[in-house]
Amino acid sequence: MRALVQRVSRGIVNIEEENYSAEIGKGFVILLGIKSNDDSKDVEYCASKCANLRVFEDEAGKMNLSLNEVDGEVLIISQFTLYGNTSKGNRPNFMDAARPEYAIPLYEEFVMRMKNILGEPKVKTGIFSAMMEVTIVNDGPVTIMVESDSR
Repeated sequence: MRALVQRVSRGIVNIEEENYSAEIGKGFVILLGIKSNDDSKDVEYCASKCANLRVFEDEAGKMNLSLNEVDGEVLIISQFTLYGNTSKGNRPNFMDAARPEYAIPLYEEFVMRMKNILGEPKVKTGIFSAMMEVTIVNDGPVTIMVESDSR
């Protein structure tokens, strides 16, 4: 599992076909990629790691605070293209990305774990596999890759 975590001052997702919109203020936009052999242990690791990342400044200006400590929010967007392999040619292959029927339950589990850690009102999402327009106002910029393969 890969979670590309971006510290943001604002994040918005719009899905015109679904008449859907979600917005957060200070917090993280998490682009979440699920690999074909991921399981609940990968979800648990990545959700815990993302929720507890200490990348917000304390009073001394040092990145030392987590989402909970800054009352931050999270916008989670499914992103199978995080597993795009470009080692051969210029057209990525997505063989390592999980198929939707396998990925959706793990995505939903990740969202639920984040809600359990941060509180339901603090977690917003896109719609799995929808064509989304995502606005990310990166703060810093600070971008961190969290991968369950490293656990």
